[in-house]
Amino acid sequence: MSGLIRNHVTRPIHRWARTALPRLSDTEAEALSAGEVWWEAELFSGDPDWSKLAAVARPELTEAETAFLEGPCTALCEMIDDWRINHEEADLPPEVWTFLREQRFFGMIIPEEHGGLGFSAFAHSEVVRYLSTRSLTLAVTVMVPNSLGPGELLLQFGTEDQQRHWLPRLADGRELPAFGLTSEKAGSDASAMTDEGIVCRGMWDDEEVLGIRLNWAKRYITLSPVCTVLGLAFKLRDPDGLLGGDEDIGITCALVPTDLPGVVTGRRHIPAGTMFQNGPTEGHDVFIPLDHIIGGQDMAGRGWAMLMGALAAGRGISLPSLSAAAVALAAHGSGAYSRVREQFGLPIGKFEGIQEKLGPLAASAYALDSARRLTCAGLDEGRALAVISAIMKLHGTTRMRDAATAAMDIHSGKAVIDGPSNYLSPLYRAVPIGITVEGANIVTRSLIVFGQGAIRAHPYLLDEMRALEEPDDEASLDAFHRHFWAHVGHTLRTAGRAVGRAWTGGHFAPAPDAGRARWIYRQVSRWSAAYALTADMAFLTLGGGLKRREMISARMGDVLSDLYFISAALKRWDDDGRPEADLPLLQYTAQDALARVRRNLDEVLANLPARWAAWLFRAAIRPRASRGPDDRLTSACAALLLEPSETRNRLTGRMFGGCQRDGVADLNDAFAKVSTAEPLRKRLREAGKSPDEALADGTISQDEKDRLDEMSAAVARVVAVDDFAPGELARFFPEYRMPDTPSQEAAE
Repeated sequence: MSGLIRNHVTRPIHRWARTALPRLSDTEAEALSAGEVWWEAELFSGDPDWSKLAAVARPELTEAETAFLEGPCTALCEMIDDWRINHEEADLPPEVWTFLREQRFFGMIIPEEHGGLGFSAFAHSEVVRYLSTRSLTLAVTVMVPNSLGPGELLLQFGTEDQQRHWLPRLADGRELPAFGLTSEKAGSDASAMTDEGIVCRGMWDDEEVLGIRLNWAKRYITLSPVCTVLGLAFKLRDPDGLLGGDEDIGITCALVPTDLPGVVTGRRHIPAGTMFQNGPTEGHDVFIPLDHIIGGQDMAGRGWAMLMGALAAGRGISLPSLSAAAVALAAHGSGAYSRVREQFGLPIGKFEGIQEKLGPLAASAYALDSARRLTCAGLDEGRALAVISAIMKLHGTTRMRDAATAAMDIHSGKAVIDGPSNYLSPLYRAVPIGITVEGANIVTRSLIVFGQGAIRAHPYLLDEMRALEEPDDEASLDAFHRHFWAHVGHTLRTAGRAVGRAWTGGHFAPAPDAGRARWIYRQVSRWSAAYALTADMAFLTLGGGLKRREMISARMGDVLSDLYFISAALKRWDDDGRPEADLPLLQYTAQDALARVRRNLDEVLANLPARWAAWLFRAAIRPRASRGPDDRLTSACAALLLEPSETRNRLTGRMFGGCQRDGVADLNDAFAKVSTAEPLRKRLREAGKSPDEALADGTISQDEKDRLDEMSAAVARVVAVDDFAPGELARFFPEYRMPDTPSQEAAE
């Protein structure tokens, strides 16, 4: 029977699939082979095993990691004047660069045996998050050597000799790295890269050796103006056959010391007014020996796979950590400002218009930090989380943008006027940087999260595609037959789950005993099944055309991302001991994300060309519109930011303690004084008296009056904004000139 089905049913399907599905390009194949799948595969299965999520260890810091945060990190923050860096010096002070090297900030990911700190992914993330609250220039400077770049690539792919030579020098700052990937004509499309290396013979250390002659022009390269060693991606060619293989070898990564003849660095870009070191780099006929290829000659042509495998640090740790800090700071600052700033005799946080912004800010801070923690836990298990890292980069920076906008709305003029006390405008200016780097968000959302995630996380799709790529027809048919019918069985089981859970509202979907959060687990199980079924239907009806339907792919990626964020919030709530006070944040996160899941699946079905399938699946999974969180829940989340509490402290996390901006220090001081003085102010309101009147008739003591005066002074410092004399502006902005006398041009 199996043979009959193989020959008379599977064979024509196999023949059709080979012509209907596009062949994978080398770049796509390398991207799909990089990294691994984890919890996203459970969500894609349609029936997530919640015991696997519960088994993930809660991320914790070691004593050494905690000591580093409380010692060198705090000391570093105290050395920073962010306004001066961005508006006067255009760089970190020399003593800060020295401190970064001495304390091995550039070697957090490098193991101790190579002279580094050997920190966990979670510790690395905590350091970046902590420094980001003080200075984005500082945070980015520390981020880059510890993310995608020479250090990460050497750790994963370097030869023993390369690791022995370079890693200690990177760890102690003797070498400062940068990585050159983006070309003028090639950003996300690496195949369009024009930077080239030609295999040839040349002189190295007074000896003729086999090597590479390089020519490149890169831009947007962080640390390029000051780096001493450049990690470089280029297309390698061997026109004379010196390596004995093909002429076009492919994308290759190599280490290029920047003091070599022909290397041009030093010029700078200005990324949205944030003065971390960033600039172009060029090379003209630069010669390096073959042993400068990262991983040695055997890794020639494997550069794209190496880069895909190393992206987890930048996408999964650095940018999400910076984003989590920005969202938490926006939530913390907006809540405190809304408490101390009064209009019409009330704190502005009491007005529902403000609460409409504050509630989502609080929940977003909770959700993003939950996802950051879960992602770090997965990375610390030794996993290369390619898809989840893409989700974190995309949605971390998107949430940062939304949070910065909401916080600016709440602060109004306070956030618009620039100066040393403005703690929001640096974040607001930096948003486009995060959105753009490590893969532009449009590309990540439209092509990568679902495009890569669907193939990698689906239980059978990648195996089917590989079977179709098999050149031997009969071997291809055998493998396809096995995987195809397993896929059919999986789809039928998923359809049963999806329909049953949809028509019962998910009330009987699998869920652990999680008290008041159990319904959230059930809803994720319900929509996981609906998502998996919709994905199979999209593959069936669109085939290879799905690759070109980027808006559908983007919506499907958003569904997977939202299910991941809900899972992370559930995991955090459980790890924290299920605190009742945090429940509004968990509920808001879930309701908000589930509303988007419904809407996105509904829009996928609305835009499918195969209308019969859309109507059938709409009836099956029932993606009815959902209103999301109601006003009471929004106000409950907002209230958590307006008063001191353990929940508010958990939202802020390890953020201050010597690492806050000057304006934040004043805000925290005023918030504490207003909160402490509230019983006293309530007494005055009930008595209908001013502080002076109450002091005069003995209602309050002189000590109490002094406390009220200190509170008022603290609030006044927060409400005040910076102003400058014309001469000061000329110092900060040389192009500015106050025409107090007629200019020479006017006189002429």
